[in-house]
Amino acid sequence: MAINYMTKEGYDALVKEIEQLEKVERRRISGQIAEAKEKGDLSENAEYDAAKEAQGMLEMKIAKLKNILGDSRILDETKVDLSKVGILTKVTVLNKKTNSSVNYTIVSEKEADLKLGKISVKSPIAMGLMGKKIGDHVEVMVPAGTINFEILDISVV
Repeated sequence: MAINYMTKEGYDALVKEIEQLEKVERRRISGQIAEAKEKGDLSENAEYDAAKEAQGMLEMKIAKLKNILGDSRILDETKVDLSKVGILTKVTVLNKKTNSSVNYTIVSEKEADLKLGKISVKSPIAMGLMGKKIGDHVEVMVPAGTINFEILDISVV
């Protein structure tokens, strides 16, 4: 069992997503199945087969999200160690090749959103930065090659 550390907002969003799937999507798919059943012979009813497949996929997704939720722990942002890069820290790095600075917030996989600068704790960049301190120089292996960073700042989310 791998523990997923999340913000309170991320945890609440996951709970809300599960509720949406269980209360709204389940009802919608059940309606599709009932409608397809009314059309007669189920052995050659493509709509029925598609609705049953959608139902199976939905139930798999709900089960997966519930597993993630069950293994999740809410992190207290007031207790984040700012002496080094860790989950729920915002880190400012200087890309040595481009001489530009970038901000990354290290979050759980479920909360990652690159457009918002939130990267998964399991991403190559986050894994390369974890445990490092301000002033450290870090080589991070990414699919496109190696990126050299200098850590400029670490702050709380």
